[in-house]
Amino acid sequence: MKLLTCPINGTRPLSEFIFGGEYREAPNQDSCTDAEWAAYVHNRSGAPGDKKEWWYHSPSGTWFIAERNTLTDKVSRTYLLGPNNTANIDINPVQEASK
Repeated sequence: MKLLTCPINGTRPLSEFIFGGEYREAPNQDSCTDAEWAAYVHNRSGAPGDKKEWWYHSPSGTWFIAERNTLTDKVSRTYLLGPNNTANIDINPVQEASK
């Protein structure tokens, strides 16, 4: 069974989660050009490797960020996104599993 660590509820079965897409910081809507905004909305890298991704824990209604290597499918950490796009609650699933 595949597991993922929710920053609020701990390690849960992957069936409780919904993938929300790649996390990318949005450009400033007041100062960016139409081309910059269009690139943000429509362009994705798609290359394998380390990515920040949105994930949704369905039972609790929690959106959070997971840092995952899409080539190996290994999640290095999960966290809630706080003010100014900083990690609010940071959990490293590898360390948590060893407790």
